[in-house]
Amino acid sequence: MSNHGGKREGAGRKSGTGKYGEPTKALRVPASLVKDVKDFIRVKKVKRQRIPLYMAGVPAGSPSFLEDHVEDYIDLNEFFIKDMEQTFMVVAEGDSMVGANIRSGDILIVDRSIEPQHGHIVIAGIDDNLTVKRLQIKDSDIYLKPENDKYEPIKLNGKNRLHIWGVVTNIIHRLVS
Repeated sequence: MSNHGGKREGAGRKSGTGKYGEPTKALRVPASLVKDVKDFIRVKKVKRQRIPLYMAGVPAGSPSFLEDHVEDYIDLNEFFIKDMEQTFMVVAEGDSMVGANIRSGDILIVDRSIEPQHGHIVIAGIDDNLTVKRLQIKDSDIYLKPENDKYEPIKLNGKNRLHIWGVVTNIIHRLVS
């Protein structure tokens, strides 16, 4: 008798000792639905928090009571992220993009599913270095342009390895630490 495969006495994880502290059950899913089921489970794991959205303008002069003006509640994931699977965040460093309102310490929301186009702000890998710059395409020339006159645009010359990691879709400024 072979001791490979099948159920063996004392083999495997003990019932109730997994992540959830309870017995598990195998579930068969059609191959065509595996991605959908995994996406559903992943989304259910993310704790969603809806935040009130006040549509009434906030006066910069006299104070106004806002509670009477709640129009809706929004989920920031839905508001900021179009494609959850293809989105990531990075922290900006330096001052090369201050003209685009990106400051050191800002959080950039980046979407890999958006096709980079001329004028987009992108996260780019040049050789082994990452940078955030504005993509400029002129004829057959590609530039990564800073938004600060202290810095020169980077012209890619075909010898550089360029990889666009994604397009910046939102910038989060932290005003209060």
